[in-house]
Amino acid sequence: MSSIILEARDIRYRYPRGMEAIRGISFHIRKKEKIALVGPNGAGKSTLLMMLNGMVRPDTGMMLFDNQPVLYDPASLRILRKRVGFVLQNPDRQIIAPTVYQDVAFGPTNLGNNETEVREAVTRALRHVGLEGFERRPPHQLSGGEKKRVAIAGVLAMDPDVLVLDEPTSGLDPSGSEDIIELLDELNHEGKTIIISTHDVELAYPWADRAILMKSGRILQEDIPEVAFGNYESVRSAHLSLPILLELHRELQERGFPVQEKKPRTILDVMHCIEQLVQKPSGRKGPGRITVVNVDGDDLDTLPGWRSSRGSTAIGAMGTRAKQYAEKSGVRLDFTYGVIDKCILKALLGKDTMILTTGSMVARVYQRVNNYGTESGVHIPVLPFVSEKNDADENTDGPS
Repeated sequence: MSSIILEARDIRYRYPRGMEAIRGISFHIRKKEKIALVGPNGAGKSTLLMMLNGMVRPDTGMMLFDNQPVLYDPASLRILRKRVGFVLQNPDRQIIAPTVYQDVAFGPTNLGNNETEVREAVTRALRHVGLEGFERRPPHQLSGGEKKRVAIAGVLAMDPDVLVLDEPTSGLDPSGSEDIIELLDELNHEGKTIIISTHDVELAYPWADRAILMKSGRILQEDIPEVAFGNYESVRSAHLSLPILLELHRELQERGFPVQEKKPRTILDVMHCIEQLVQKPSGRKGPGRITVVNVDGDDLDTLPGWRSSRGSTAIGAMGTRAKQYAEKSGVRLDFTYGVIDKCILKALLGKDTMILTTGSMVARVYQRVNNYGTESGVHIPVLPFVSEKNDADENTDGPS
């Protein structure tokens, strides 16, 4: 089990001449976890998030970072805010400089980095969020999703251990929301702890490792999403709705269908449940193959020829750089979110698929497919992309 990186011990906070926003909360967050604070407006989510990097100091109780009490003198807060980065709900409140480069450079410059270090940090951060080439753009010319990415890049430039985001998909269309959540998955896979607040149960339920349900400054439920959202009374008490997948599972149970006790987290889980109910396999002779393309490292020159010789192969892209490669190369994408599970579903129908992804996410593809195989007993071949000139060397060993 990962070690604890953030902890709250019976913290309380009342705004000056206002209501008590946090009412005796205790919890802990482990390194590399994905945590969702979920609750209606006024639940205290934003206030609690601001306590995580010292922007708000509890009236009573204690916040700890890396097992040490948080100190509130300027020098200690400077160190804490480098390690715990905060992204505001409204990026217009966070972006302050006249150009994207200057804004992203603000943090590392204030940390005392030299010019070369600042430039490298900005370049790395902008590449991470898919905004290479935007350095001279004025922020007011950017879309809402691009502004959100600039705000995230400004935090990433300081290389924090923990990334805290207040309503990260607020104001974005579905496609923009999917891109932001996928970016957070990528950062988490690279080792960062991610904490978000949201009132969107359909976002939090499949995404989080743990969900913390809040109401009126208190924690109602804290557990893995299947348990946290599986408590119908807690969900209703928090003025939230059940995630649609849980609601479907609950309705099937109430109608006496012999559904498995494990609650579904994805459409893939639901399809497995339905197949068991009708006692009918997917109509396949054997599963299709999933080919994984690393857009950061593979030889992509022969990819167009590979695709043209396999015209029926459905293609998905995971990660900002993978989607940008697809757009620049004219690759028509069949999937842009939930890519791994959708490729598994295709494979169960005997169809081949391809996943374009970034280097840091390749191992995640193999892990997810292998985990599904262990749970279901169905082995789905996952192949690394091999250029046509070396096609005979294809293997299924996965990444080393």
